[in-house]
Amino acid sequence: MTPELHRPIAADHIGSAGLAVTVEATADELAALARRMGLPAVLSLTCTFHLHRDTTHRLVAQGHLHAEVMQTCVVSLEDFRAAVEEHFSVYFLRAGEETADDDPAAPDEIIYENGVIDLGEAAAEQLALALDPYPRAPGAELPDCANDPEEHQLAALAALKRLQ
Repeated sequence: MTPELHRPIAADHIGSAGLAVTVEATADELAALARRMGLPAVLSLTCTFHLHRDTTHRLVAQGHLHAEVMQTCVVSLEDFRAAVEEHFSVYFLRAGEETADDDPAAPDEIIYENGVIDLGEAAAEQLALALDPYPRAPGAELPDCANDPEEHQLAALAALKRLQ
């Protein structure tokens, strides 16, 4: 299955000097990414990669993601525009070369097959990781129910208890 944002690069094309690549999503790709991620919209996505090989000949990507998305506020349930900015590092590893590294601070590993890495899918994954899981629109605040017993959800039960 071809992902929504597909930018294949032959791993053999990345020599000792490295390779710089920019991935920019088209309107159709943005719409497909929004559906995949459950967002009202992805308005733009640009991701730059600098690919090189480290001393162990692993393929390393240093990247910068910039996206504009519409998210739904968890407080007001209104959609709002949000910028997503992320710097990241990932390793591209051939299938079967995965490590058992459990360090959450270690760069993510993206597995590739048939000598081809997909920078589009890598950009989509970085966007998914960078999204706020509990987005809150600017200025949106939770109601302060705890300080106002009349507004508290259990206020009616408390009143009944006082009557007894």
